[in-house]
Amino acid sequence: MFIDALKKQNPKLIEVAKELWQQGVILPDTYIIDVDQVLNNGRRLLQVAEQYGIELYLMTKQIGRNPWLTKKLVELGYRGVVAVDFREAYSLSQHGVPLCHIGHLVQTPTHLIETMLKHKPDIITVYSLEKAQAISDAAEKLGRIQPVMLKIFDKRDIAFPGQEAGITFSELDATVDALKHMPGIKLSGLTHFPCLSWDERYQTTLPTTNLLTLIRARNRLEQLGINLSQINAPAASSCNTIPLLSKYGATHLEPGHALTGTVPANISGQEPEHVAMVYVTEVSHHYDGNSYCYGGGYYKRGHMKHALVFHEHTISPKKVRILRLGEPCIDYNLPLSGTHPIGSPVIMCFRPQIFVTRSDVALVSGIQSGSPKLEGIYDSQGNWKNSGYSK
Repeated sequence: MFIDALKKQNPKLIEVAKELWQQGVILPDTYIIDVDQVLNNGRRLLQVAEQYGIELYLMTKQIGRNPWLTKKLVELGYRGVVAVDFREAYSLSQHGVPLCHIGHLVQTPTHLIETMLKHKPDIITVYSLEKAQAISDAAEKLGRIQPVMLKIFDKRDIAFPGQEAGITFSELDATVDALKHMPGIKLSGLTHFPCLSWDERYQTTLPTTNLLTLIRARNRLEQLGINLSQINAPAASSCNTIPLLSKYGATHLEPGHALTGTVPANISGQEPEHVAMVYVTEVSHHYDGNSYCYGGGYYKRGHMKHALVFHEHTISPKKVRILRLGEPCIDYNLPLSGTHPIGSPVIMCFRPQIFVTRSDVALVSGIQSGSPKLEGIYDSQGNWKNSGYSK
């Protein structure tokens, strides 16, 4: 999806990825992250957000919940992270990473609520009165009042499969009344997802009906005399969408893909955030006139279209088409159009979700200055593995 943007914005990353593979430092099925470029993207996002009075929570699932890189971003000025599921929240908390927002996209399980409350998250998203009550009870036990945020939705809104959840707009008044009887919590915000969506036809990022529902809900609560500290409007948060979301009244956003330059709008390499991640694999075998490379990092919403294949004794890689994988499937291997020498390195660039893969994650600093340094290799859940396979 981002091969052309990669070649335009970060050609040095391509060369370093190839060299690490040639040296045997990395294995196939490895994401290589350009640490310096991620930090550059992170600075740009903070600067724009400050101009518009928006607070940003870091999203780390796309980069494999990596604690080392997350801490580097926090040092730039981010207060902490949004953990979209309870395993991410628990994992990052064990590394001392500040938790700002938990409970969205996955609710906090009953027996983990008290543990998470001890980390004093800014806010917790709830989908139901039952979960709100459980949080209230645990907060009372700890002698504190926990800010919570309702996820709201309406019948016409967008919901990705497996993410259907929330309080219906028609239930909002009754839900607010019920929350008043839970002394351990305070209703402090509203959220929805996705609030923006890339429009392929018009090649731009547009507001969704979800965002309109979110604003309607905010307006209704204002009519009820409830002032909120947070209107959280995630999805496609980037330098160029922050001004738009600010106009709608968003107060908090959660950049993830923008940190690696893999927002859909960057398909042609025109966005302020530059591509900072590639996927490296290797041709494994041939079958029926095509080539197959090692998989493990496939994400079916990543929109992979082309790959760069390096043939021996050639300077420039060949851009080849990635063939469609049938669904359902396990990505043991990824198909490429045509026959390419077995053992050839392959580089891809698409929208990642590393945390749902079996991949390694190699963090490399100094790429842009010409002095690349492998900071370490981690697994897809942010656990340290080694300092390089050939070492």
